[in-house]
Amino acid sequence: MIIVLKNGAEAQKVEDLKKNLKSRGLDIHESKGSDVTILGLIGDTSRITPEELLANEIVESAQRVKAPYKQASRSFHPQDTVISVRRDCRLKADNDGAGDNDRAGDNDRLGADIGDGKTCAIMAGPCSVETEEQVVEVAKAVKKSGARFLRGGAFKPRTSPYSFQGLGAEGLELLKIARKETGLPIVTELMAINQIPLFEDVDIIQIGARNMQNFDLLKEVGKLKNPILLKRGLSATVKEFLMSAEYIMASGNENVILCERGIRTFDNYTRNCLDLSIVPYLKKETHLPVIIDPSHACGIRWMVPTLAKAAVAVGADGLIIEVHNNPEKALCDGEQSLTPTQFDDLMKILSKYAAVEGRHL
Repeated sequence: MIIVLKNGAEAQKVEDLKKNLKSRGLDIHESKGSDVTILGLIGDTSRITPEELLANEIVESAQRVKAPYKQASRSFHPQDTVISVRRDCRLKADNDGAGDNDRAGDNDRLGADIGDGKTCAIMAGPCSVETEEQVVEVAKAVKKSGARFLRGGAFKPRTSPYSFQGLGAEGLELLKIARKETGLPIVTELMAINQIPLFEDVDIIQIGARNMQNFDLLKEVGKLKNPILLKRGLSATVKEFLMSAEYIMASGNENVILCERGIRTFDNYTRNCLDLSIVPYLKKETHLPVIIDPSHACGIRWMVPTLAKAAVAVGADGLIIEVHNNPEKALCDGEQSLTPTQFDDLMKILSKYAAVEGRHL
């Protein structure tokens, strides 16, 4: 149930109303806008009627929320959620003392505000971290092209038990080395509850498609302060997707980024089917940022740029793209990874697409 308070409602009366509602076993999510304040009631509201609430002089309107997801609903939170992820990194100048444009003095590029309507945040890097040289080289390349985050897998969920599973904790340390070298915040996947202590210093924690409905894991990351990038499950409906986000938010973490990475259909000419229609729908239904993963959607390198352009055009808040310095020898998903040169060419095009909408990369 949501309660819209009258503009200029007396602060003490608002506190009295909130105290009364809490005494009845309800939690309250308060959303303050420039002109309106909304109280979202969480819990068993069956014993409270809108008519009862409307009898209070400070209540403008009251209505029940039909959607099963409450905190993820735009009804609860009319304003867009903006997730600010930035690193206060001071990078060393080159040995000649001059310092180039990509390393020194451009700390405003280290991270981004995701969901602000002005930025299309680009996350790029290898599917899996393989060596220090590899991840640092890729990190420097994607930063130079304009990426704002470094993505890379340390723990890798693979369909086959014989496939490369990632370097694990060692891979996390290599990502941190690359972050220190470039200043780029890191995005990497968490697969299990017992790994959480290792992820304390990860800038954005990714919950992959296979774990989208791992409810125990969702509850635990909901207790963290780190932003959570939640990927849509392989065959998940939009409702199931948002209910998974609700699990995280209900546990206390409101910093959730939704990621569409393609779903399974009856055809297999691409790895998955990218559902671009989900972007405008989620923008209307929820206040959370929405990004697109074109790499996993198609699984084919030459298709990634086209899908990336479409994602920007449809209004996605960001992209997460796989980039490898030697895709032919990649230990994971080389067939869908762009080379640094291909990524640089794509970024030049994407910046023009974003500019049409008054945004920037």
